[in-house]
Amino acid sequence: MTLHILTNDLLMPLAHGFFTRRGGASTGIYAELNGGAGSSDQAHVVSLNRARVAEALDLAPASLFSVHQYHSAEVFVLDGEPPAEKPRADAIVTRQPGYALTILTADCQPVLFADHEAQVIGAAHAGWQGALGGVLEATIDRMVELGAQRERIVAAIGPSISQKNYEVGPDFMERFLDDDPENQRFFAQGKGDRVQFDLPGYGLHRLRSAGIRDAEWIRHCTYEDPGAFYSYRRSVHLNEADYGRLMSSIRL
Repeated sequence: MTLHILTNDLLMPLAHGFFTRRGGASTGIYAELNGGAGSSDQAHVVSLNRARVAEALDLAPASLFSVHQYHSAEVFVLDGEPPAEKPRADAIVTRQPGYALTILTADCQPVLFADHEAQVIGAAHAGWQGALGGVLEATIDRMVELGAQRERIVAAIGPSISQKNYEVGPDFMERFLDDDPENQRFFAQGKGDRVQFDLPGYGLHRLRSAGIRDAEWIRHCTYEDPGAFYSYRRSVHLNEADYGRLMSSIRL
């Protein structure tokens, strides 16, 4: 099956892709390109899916590098041989060719970064917790430490849940207002006491406030298109037992 890959002009000509769920070997609720080893999908099938992504990026499967994500602001710097065990982090940066930095998501923001001139790249998993906690800024800071220049870094946010499909409670909104009252602009009125949160809009705000002039969301909602994307929130609404994970990768 042919993989369906979304790209972004800001990141060209670097090899990168926001991979949809199409083109993999998984079946059932995981169909088709589930990259989540932490899901209950068959491990050998997930490995096959990841190998297909690596092949699309012209790499061996072992060169698809990812981390153990846990909604933090931790950034792993890949410099030399990868560790035997996945490091706990929610972002990766490198200036080392030969590896595809890979983030897994299913509604959260996958964010790919590049300084083309310095040949420094990054990838971040930015759900609401990570974004509020500073994972995007931390990724940029680690890239600068590797030789990138803030004003040259470009960033693209991949498929994420859109505001109209992300309904939350008042306590959720209070966390953001306590951090900055101006965050009110990322919430719209929902039903009753519920509000709708603009996660990609908030991500773009954090990126631009950190000095990233060229940043875009590719404007694909994970919740709205079950044929193309996995969505944690949709799986909950459908009472499904689990959900697949989308892969987003970038390499030098």
